[in-house]
Amino acid sequence: MRYIVTGCDGQLGCRVAQNMFKEVPGEQLIFTCPDPSRIDPQKRKLWEDGGVTIRQADYDDKEGMIQAFTGGERIYFVSSIINGPKRVQQHKNVIDACKEAGVQHITYTSFFGANRDGYHQYVLEDHRSTEAYLKESGIPFNIMRNNLYMENYLTVSVILAMLSNNVWGTNACEGKATYIAKDDSARCAAALLLGKGEPNKDYDITSLTPISQREICQMISEKSGIDFKFVPMNDDEFRSYLEALHIPTTTDGDFSQSPVPFCTMDMVTNEKGIADDQMGIVSHDVELLTGRKPLEVADLLDTYSYVWKEKLSNIYQLKR
Repeated sequence: MRYIVTGCDGQLGCRVAQNMFKEVPGEQLIFTCPDPSRIDPQKRKLWEDGGVTIRQADYDDKEGMIQAFTGGERIYFVSSIINGPKRVQQHKNVIDACKEAGVQHITYTSFFGANRDGYHQYVLEDHRSTEAYLKESGIPFNIMRNNLYMENYLTVSVILAMLSNNVWGTNACEGKATYIAKDDSARCAAALLLGKGEPNKDYDITSLTPISQREICQMISEKSGIDFKFVPMNDDEFRSYLEALHIPTTTDGDFSQSPVPFCTMDMVTNEKGIADDQMGIVSHDVELLTGRKPLEVADLLDTYSYVWKEKLSNIYQLKR
């Protein structure tokens, strides 16, 4: 069996790649990303010395992906970072390339709520379209619907607050979410890639303890000694808060001054979902797939303490 991991240069894909590298011989692994030169040199050397094949695969280039995926039988496919119709087309390109390359199983990273009525987060239509296309492709699959990433609230929210006179703004208000750590998501992805899931089954990837951002803000304030001020906002106020930091409305906007690669449509609607009590649902799928309970926010405070200690000003300064 030969396994493919896409996005091996990214925060999530790299974790999945590392997990797979520990589980199976390198000769059974194909790691891909749009630009292999962006892979951390030490990791790349480790992987290649261990027998891993590294290939270029750009979601906009179907023919290139067919070549990159050829020889692989099971693939982990991380969703694209952009939003909207371009993203949907990129995902279709991946699925089409898998089909033509003879890939026999796809594990796809979707978003929590894609299968639930009443969830209207901006990114969900992208995932709903991709899920439908995947199910219609005839390729066996598993879908993992990740809740909001825990790391974003220990890094992005802190960075934005430090850029805003320590004001932690959000329209999530007092809502709670079962945020998921990327390490747990990556462990689930590796488990599914290795065939530990049920055929054609979807999984909700969450932690076990709903927590509010007010609580997270207080935990970080106590840990850091910085008086972060939690400020609940309505949708328009939060959008203005983000726009003041040069975050564009959509991923087609100008990110030259933005501290994050996310857009306001994404961030505002995600936080609104928290406020509407949509993101606090508890799933036990992490433990089902990995045999371990998921991490909670308190477990990661020390890991990301360097964000406030070093006063990071954008997400690109994060350690990989």
